[in-house]
Amino acid sequence: MGNIMSTSFAPECNELKEKYDTCFNTWYSEKFLKGKGLQNECETFWDDYKRCIDIHLAKQGIKPMLDEARKELPLENEGKPRDE
Repeated sequence: MGNIMSTSFAPECNELKEKYDTCFNTWYSEKFLKGKGLQNECETFWDDYKRCIDIHLAKQGIKPMLDEARKELPLENEGKPRDE
């Protein structure tokens, strides 16, 4: 892997991250920016990568802390900032 952007938090997930990144970059540059598609076509790759990351976060004891923090301070509006 050539640069820091191509590596994952969990090295075991690098291949899945690379698949997602490649898909997303292609969709974004070839379709989204050209107005040919608004729907992200790479969600399956994202789901696979996220599942891998979640497994490794759990193995390191980090996922339970994240889950608890999300309960205490949930993201509102699907993670979008709220109007003040």
